Amino acid sequence: MDDDLRDRIEDALKGHDARLIEVRVEQGEGTHIRYRGKELDEIGHTTGVGGCIRALAGGWGFASFNGLEGLKEKVATAVRNAHLVSDKGINLAPVDPVVDSVPPLMGKDPLSIPLQDKKALLDQYVDIIWSVPQITTSTIGYGDGRRKRVFATSEGTYIQQEKIDVSLRLNAMARDGGDVQQSGVSLGSNGDFSFVEQLHDDAGELAQRAVDLIKAPQAKGGEYTVVLDPVLAGVFIHEAFGHLSEADHVYEDQRLRDMMKMGRRFGGPHINVVDGAAVPSLRGSYKYDDEGVPATRTSLLKEGVLVGRLHSRETAATMGETPTGNARAISSQFPPIVRMTNTFIEPGSATFEDIISDIKEGLYVCNWYGGMTSMEQFTFSAGEAYAIRIGKVEELMRPVLLSGNLFTTMQNLDAIANDLDMNQGGGCGKGGQSPLPVSNGSPHIRIQKCLIGGTSS
Repeated sequence: MDDDLRDRIEDALKGHDARLIEVRVEQGEGTHIRYRGKELDEIGHTTGVGGCIRALAGGWGFASFNGLEGLKEKVATAVRNAHLVSDKGINLAPVDPVVDSVPPLMGKDPLSIPLQDKKALLDQYVDIIWSVPQITTSTIGYGDGRRKRVFATSEGTYIQQEKIDVSLRLNAMARDGGDVQQSGVSLGSNGDFSFVEQLHDDAGELAQRAVDLIKAPQAKGGEYTVVLDPVLAGVFIHEAFGHLSEADHVYEDQRLRDMMKMGRRFGGPHINVVDGAAVPSLRGSYKYDDEGVPATRTSLLKEGVLVGRLHSRETAATMGETPTGNARAISSQFPPIVRMTNTFIEPGSATFEDIISDIKEGLYVCNWYGGMTSMEQFTFSAGEAYAIRIGKVEELMRPVLLSGNLFTTMQNLDAIANDLDMNQGGGCGKGGQSPLPVSNGSPHIRIQKCLIGGTSS
């Protein structure tokens, strides 16, 4: 990643018949450690160099590589592929060429920690989890990586950008006969290993929670007033609303275009939703996307009204809107597609105590295990639930399923607290590219008439 590489790339870009040529070269290294139960299942450190070329002529042509030899010929291959495609009428929103070098955000560098020290730390978490009686299995997954990317175009852009990512998942399961319950936590950071060293209490608490869930009562199915913690509320806004804001989904589907029409009211004036890589210091943060477009902070819902969506250069031109810097590729083996970055509900003015104070009977739902969406319909599994009675959070309940219609649910979202928190433990999947580092978050939120189904595991 030096001046010689820049010279080679700029030379390789010359003399081709294409409207646009992009070259991405990626150098990466990383660590992965996996435990199943008490046993170490997988451990390793990997390094690699690769890249790709994307060319636009009649349509897009793509070529990937794992070595830098013959770069000009690889560019010519991508251009030939682009000419083989019948004219798709593809347009790109204009962006100014950029020359820049972006260093990584640095905390405690995970790549500076010896592999044996990382394993020794995770061994401690395994021991803590298994010290809790009735734990029958556990999983731990750790990963880190440093990625240096060079992005250059025939328009004159040349960007060097480096990013470090860290993620950790702890999960414990308890059993009583045929009854199995689990509890877990997913965490991550944009370049700082420190959080991995501070989870001894968390490991013990999640193991004990799995055991406590065995004895916890089951909530009856039905409609409840529910309060979502920042983790589950962040997953809700990412899955149920964020994916509907990705412009490639919108312009490819007439029903979705009608549904996500600018100016449509989704909820009350207290609801504001944002996505943007320009929100600093999070796992989804960066300075430029994988088309060289500067990161932005995009307002999606403003005072309950749809005012924005997420774009690549192509989708922005197609819909007559402005690029938002949301074109992302999980690696150099894939072309960039429209993806979320850091998606969240902005804080309101109420406290947590305010929004539960007038609930006579409801549920406080926290954490998450998974979920699914189909257009405006969603179903999510909370990791844990607590009864709310007469304005107070009471006993632990079995995990529950939350389901509903996005539009009805947003109308019933009637209170937002002032305690925004971002969850950085997730990875987003789309178009075969997973898990892409993102973050999502929210303050505590209250939803009236939310449909709840009990679940036993």
